[in-house]
Amino acid sequence: MIFSPSPILKDVIIIEPDTFPDKRGYFMETYHQKKFAVGGIDVEFVQDNQSMSTKGTLRGLHYQIQRPQGKLVRVLYGEVFDVAVDIRRSSQNFGKWLGILLSANNKRAVYIPPNFAHGFCVLSDQAEFLYKCTDFYGPEYERTIRWDDPELAIDWPIKDPILSEKDATSPFLKHAELPL
Repeated sequence: MIFSPSPILKDVIIIEPDTFPDKRGYFMETYHQKKFAVGGIDVEFVQDNQSMSTKGTLRGLHYQIQRPQGKLVRVLYGEVFDVAVDIRRSSQNFGKWLGILLSANNKRAVYIPPNFAHGFCVLSDQAEFLYKCTDFYGPEYERTIRWDDPELAIDWPIKDPILSEKDATSPFLKHAELPL
């Protein structure tokens, strides 16, 4: 496995798994606690989530104000544009974002640390997305930031996404309740 800190947000780590193809298909190890610790991701994952979304869906930008979740994300089927936003007020990268293509074909994963907002949009007809989380989901702590916040200026590859009501009515970053 190759662990590469993002050139934009050093705390976000891109993981390239070792893949072993043969005439039957392929095998790859998607998580190995000791290798991840050596690669800079020494955390305990406590919850796995999986979603399926159709083309044009945008989910995000989500985070928790208490019990923040680090997330290890990957695509099992299809392709997405995945985004992490640094929302740590004390960070020199506050408000900066990283976007990366994740797909079943490229097999990349991304580790997004706690106190980052996360979202993705679906580029293929469908996409299945897997999240490993470092803390449990707490609906009372969940908050969102508007996907089209002009101050963030995220360069989403879609312009008229399919959104949940919650995501469509989220505040901009400057009005959002953020983690302490």
